[in-house]
Amino acid sequence: MRAIWKGSITFGLVNVPISVYSATESHDLRMHQVHGKDGGRIRYQRRCEVCGEVVEWGEIDKAYDDGDRTVVLTDEELGELPTERSREIEILQFVPSDQVDPIMMSKTYYLAPASTSAKSYALLRRTLEETDRTAIVSFTLRQRTQLGALRVREDVMLLQTLLWEDEVREPDFAGMDSGVRISAKELEMASALVENFSGDFEPGDYTDEYQEQLRTLVEAKLEQGDTVDTEETFGEQEKGEEAEVLDLMEALRRSVSAAKEKKGGTSAKASTSSSGSRSSGSKASGSRSSGSKASGSSKASGDAKTAAQKKPAASSAKKSSATPRKRTASKKSA
Repeated sequence: MRAIWKGSITFGLVNVPISVYSATESHDLRMHQVHGKDGGRIRYQRRCEVCGEVVEWGEIDKAYDDGDRTVVLTDEELGELPTERSREIEILQFVPSDQVDPIMMSKTYYLAPASTSAKSYALLRRTLEETDRTAIVSFTLRQRTQLGALRVREDVMLLQTLLWEDEVREPDFAGMDSGVRISAKELEMASALVENFSGDFEPGDYTDEYQEQLRTLVEAKLEQGDTVDTEETFGEQEKGEEAEVLDLMEALRRSVSAAKEKKGGTSAKASTSSSGSRSSGSKASGSRSSGSKASGSSKASGDAKTAAQKKPAASSAKKSSATPRKRTASKKSA
């Protein structure tokens, strides 16, 4: 990893030299634009509207337009601003961690200690951990004064840039809670649905399906040329059915039912197997019964003995069939 900024954390008279590293990176497949006709690369040029010439980066300045006048600001002038020259991350306040609204969080950076600040870095990190506090800080990075949150994650201090209060928009749109009535039954069904989908969050369990399919397509085109068979590459795609209009209660009921079926798939298979064995057993007893009728009246005493033997057999069959029913019922209730 390469440090993008170096400075120090200041807290009263305490100074903690640190290096700043980007904590995140994009996994998106990088692509560029080309001319569809001949595959030529598309290039954008920085062209001046006054003289028509292509302008190099070193000759470009920034400007502010108020509608009537334009003020040009050079890199030298911007670099002379006091905050731009500051290399300090100043701790302004320590606040309870749950008071920092996630909507304000933006970019995340790792803070690593300099070789001379290992002890002061460890002290600040340990203090934040044991007090369960987040440090609100102010610093200047890339010509912007930033508000930030300093917290600890797995023995490393993180710096998360925060939006300013006026950068978070108010939810000004219709249809929030006006005239909406939620019944107790709807709330109960929704809670049951939440319970069926509950679990611990494991980031590794989720994948970016679009990027995976995009990489598959790129690899297939590299191997096969420009033309590929979509069905052969990605498999047969399911055709979407027309959406059925459902009321809220019916949608909740079906969702809960589907979630329960998904969880109880294994027990349902076991139940089907058990009922199948009972059915085959009853067919066998039926064949034995028809065989005893065919024996005739001349063997009455033998029939009586057979009937006497069948009675305990039948009762035992009832017991054996009753037992699986009890097990199946217990599985359903579970």
